[in-house]
Amino acid sequence: MSKEAEPDNIEPTTEADIRPGADVSFPFDKMTVEQFRKRFPRARWSDTRRAWFVPGSTASRRFTRWLAEMEAEADAFADAKGRDAFEFDPINSVYLELGRAGFRINTPYSRTVVDRLREVPYSRWDSDLKQWHVPFRSYQDLKDRWPEIEEAARRNEPEERRRRADEKKGTEQEAKSKARTTERRRRRYPLNGDDLPPVGRVVTIQYGLVVFEEVTGELVDPEVVGEFYPGVTADHVWGMWRKPTFVELVQAWPSKTPPAQGAEWWQPTIEELRPARRAASRKRALKAAL
Repeated sequence: MSKEAEPDNIEPTTEADIRPGADVSFPFDKMTVEQFRKRFPRARWSDTRRAWFVPGSTASRRFTRWLAEMEAEADAFADAKGRDAFEFDPINSVYLELGRAGFRINTPYSRTVVDRLREVPYSRWDSDLKQWHVPFRSYQDLKDRWPEIEEAARRNEPEERRRRADEKKGTEQEAKSKARTTERRRRRYPLNGDDLPPVGRVVTIQYGLVVFEEVTGELVDPEVVGEFYPGVTADHVWGMWRKPTFVELVQAWPSKTPPAQGAEWWQPTIEELRPARRAASRKRALKAAL
């Protein structure tokens, strides 16, 4: 709290002051302080503790209830502003519906859609209704991301996906795509014999986060798999990998530095671990519910 913002009824408090009560604090705002003083007229500011002292044996509980009421009022005001913004400049889309408390979003599955909606504050996924909910207060954040969300949703419509698949049938592109899929299903990865990853620990490769279970020692044939692994040489050996478990992801220690340029594997960063942990946690909760 700045010097100008400090109240003029400062009451010194010391450790010797053993009156029942609670020290409380909140972000300074002139209007909020005025409302706080009206609700707690006996509250006094402690300059030494840099907090308000609210007397009474139930002070902490009363302050928590008041703070929740204030936050609810602020949310209601922000929702009203968001609703007004939508009415003034609406998003017109078949993927968005107006609900009582915000927006309901239904799109075909798309990794891009999921990533962009997760960036919207207060958005949430309803696993029962299979749709996203975004409150009115987050309208501007949603609007900023909507062009990318809608484009990704359209690309993943069943008809559009079938059209693209039909266009690729019998082409060299389709053959290469099938070959890449077949290679990945083998769950093997070429490793430099002089720079092997630790076995049994979470690391990052071009496929994402994995755990190597074994380094076979079998030499890689660049002529056969060079298309899938650019830069592979005859000195590389095969490592067999699997996806990490939720526990392994939680226990994985993140790297404080980004991977070196051209690295074939590296210790994962926190930016790589966080989304993987969230996805594994949701999958674990879904299995437990079944």
